Amino acid sequence: MTALDWPTDFGRTEPAERTRNNHYGATVRETVDDLETEFDRLNADGWQLATAARHQKQNPKYPYADASPDDPGAVVRWTMNGRRYAVACDAYSRLRDNLRTLYLYVHEKRKMEQRPVKTGESEFANARLPSGEDGTDALVAREPPHEVLDVAPDADAAVVEAAARRLKKRHHPDAGGDESRFKRVVDAEEAMLNE
Repeated sequence: MTALDWPTDFGRTEPAERTRNNHYGATVRETVDDLETEFDRLNADGWQLATAARHQKQNPKYPYADASPDDPGAVVRWTMNGRRYAVACDAYSRLRDNLRTLYLYVHEKRKMEQRPVKTGESEFANARLPSGEDGTDALVAREPPHEVLDVAPDADAAVVEAAARRLKKRHHPDAGGDESRFKRVVDAEEAMLNE
């Protein structure tokens, strides 16, 4: 196994906080192929996948199919229009789920970027890395609300509230939990209930 090249200022999920995701059925190879397609559609100048798993020598973008590294996180870096970008995910206990989450993020952002809606910035603005090499001011791509709560995207209000209640209890700062994780749960619940 190799060490994961995680961006300097990107926060990490504590191993005990990682959850299993049973919503994705895609394999690692299918997801890497899907990422390749997305970056082709974006006309990206190039992209790289970093994981702690061993990658194939002939196809370095592909981790071995049975990859199960101790660190299941994944990072995708790319260049587009002369700017560098990166997104990372280590919220799940399996590499394939973190990879699929990255693919879905890039896919959804690309689709939003194509809409004729005018906004102040590119949809990828929050994934843009600073121009300097030191990695300062880099932003982490946030999980969609349903993934924070580990519920289906179309879960009804009762399911959302129950999942949020369980997670708020686990992550509440007064009970020794992580305040930033607690806030993400609160924000995710609010976002899903207000859709």
